[in-house]
Amino acid sequence: MKKLKLGIPKGSLEKATIDLFKKSGWNILTSSRSYFPGIDDPDLTCSLVRAQEMPRFVENGILDMGLTGKDWILENESDVVVVDDLVYSKATSKPARWVLVVKEDSPVKKLEDLNGKKIYTELVNYTKRYFKQRNINVDVEFSWGATEGKVVEGLCEAIVEVTETGSTIKAHGLKIIHDLLETNTQIIANKDSWADPWKQDKIKQIALLLKGALRADGMVGLKLNVPKEKLDAVIGVLPSLTAPTIANLYHKEWFSVETVISESKVRELIPKLLKEGAEGIIEYSLNKII
Repeated sequence: MKKLKLGIPKGSLEKATIDLFKKSGWNILTSSRSYFPGIDDPDLTCSLVRAQEMPRFVENGILDMGLTGKDWILENESDVVVVDDLVYSKATSKPARWVLVVKEDSPVKKLEDLNGKKIYTELVNYTKRYFKQRNINVDVEFSWGATEGKVVEGLCEAIVEVTETGSTIKAHGLKIIHDLLETNTQIIANKDSWADPWKQDKIKQIALLLKGALRADGMVGLKLNVPKEKLDAVIGVLPSLTAPTIANLYHKEWFSVETVISESKVRELIPKLLKEGAEGIIEYSLNKII
């Protein structure tokens, strides 16, 4: 029996990824003592792998597919199939950024000011290529962590660090002077696995449902009953993902109206719908929008 080997990013994205899979229809069961979670799909096996290493594990065929950042694919110059983009995180739905950071009172104002200077980062290879392409000679060294502290303590003139909101950088008395890369999570596949029709179909199934779960995030379904004479007025105030679904109620001059809208709009919308004549309003959560 064929199995698809799936890589789940270990670390900051681990919980968010497992939650996303659950919303998509797969329950992943982790244990603090195992790097091989259980999953309720006989076609799949799972491994927990750091996002930084995921492209290499997928490229060499240890895994058929995995989820990792665009940044780590570029860092490793990995030869993999990028199946789809996902945007999700523990803090925000916006893509993360790798940024050039200096002290608030630093004389460094632009990239060229770093010529001959030292930079610490975890994204070493990409940073080296970025400055080399611009003919700026910098000394780039790997940071094992606490990267902000290295520039605060004067161990380097700048760092290249990942951020979603920039709040941590500001809290350390630092400032961003340049954006190097915008990154998000990507679904990647091994090239040989992608060439296998069964594995490709399974990978596409997973990608489709993960994307559907992300589309449903922050959206709700709304169902309401409307008398015939009030229908146009109600539809006039009803936002919709596409067009609302309208159906006749049995043996009545009433209609059932159903739509999908942003959850943030519901609190203001319901009073308006009631004012226009809607009744029996039901709000319900969504797992996926395909």
